[in-house]
Amino acid sequence: MAVSGSKDFEPNVADYVEEAFERCGLEFRTGYDAVTTRRSMNFLFADWANRGLNRWTINQVSQTVASGISSYPAGTITATVGSSSSLTVGETITGGTSAVTAAIITKPSATTITVTVPSGTFTSGETITGGTSEASTTISASPSLEDVQSTIDVLSAVVRRSDSDVSISRISRDDYLSIPTKSSTGRPIQFYVDRQITPIVKVWLTPENNTDIIIYDRLIRIDDADSSVNTVEVPFRFYPCLAAGLAYYISMKRAPNRMELLKAVYEEEFLRAAEEDRDRASFSVVPSYNYLSGTA
Repeated sequence: MAVSGSKDFEPNVADYVEEAFERCGLEFRTGYDAVTTRRSMNFLFADWANRGLNRWTINQVSQTVASGISSYPAGTITATVGSSSSLTVGETITGGTSAVTAAIITKPSATTITVTVPSGTFTSGETITGGTSEASTTISASPSLEDVQSTIDVLSAVVRRSDSDVSISRISRDDYLSIPTKSSTGRPIQFYVDRQITPIVKVWLTPENNTDIIIYDRLIRIDDADSSVNTVEVPFRFYPCLAAGLAYYISMKRAPNRMELLKAVYEEEFLRAAEEDRDRASFSVVPSYNYLSGTA
């Protein structure tokens, strides 16, 4: 018989729900079954993030620095304003009604600015004023933090200057705290990830210009399972792991007699998937010259 010739098998959320219920020896019947299973699936995605499994969600960010600013959101925060032309990169803007502050990182267009993490929530339509330029304009709404809050972690980073990339090293909270002169300026050589609900990347040295670019790879969240008709942001090789994990999560609520078995299956599938989901690189071994020459 001829093979199908197709490679488009892509289960949606409802397919995974039915598979999980069948593995639990149950039938998928009610609307609440769908609700509770989608919730379990989202909890499962959080577990994968904690285990560092979802490497297919690695995303690269290019952040142009601003002179004098050392703290940047781990992602992009864009605000829409009436006009950005009179505002200055690096200055602090303040909301006239809310008194919320943020610093301007870049000005992508005549009506948009990217900013550091705001100190609060801007009021829609309020006037904002630049601390250095004293220019005023309106802000259409408080900028969304969704892109930044989707960041799980930052994996590695470089600083690009004049088309040349230089790696910068990641340091711990204690190491960053111990830097005696955080205001020292130059090309950044280290970074620290402050993993708050809205994560922040803190660099040192503090940037000395508005042209260097920090390029970093970040791990971001898998898209939520919001609806039963949604497909899932999971590559083909992880389908078995997702089905097994969801069945295990459902068994904790609906089929405790199968929980031990399904947990073992899930952990086995997870281990297999985790071992496959890794970086691969060439490995070379060079013999010692002393060994080849027979000298001690």
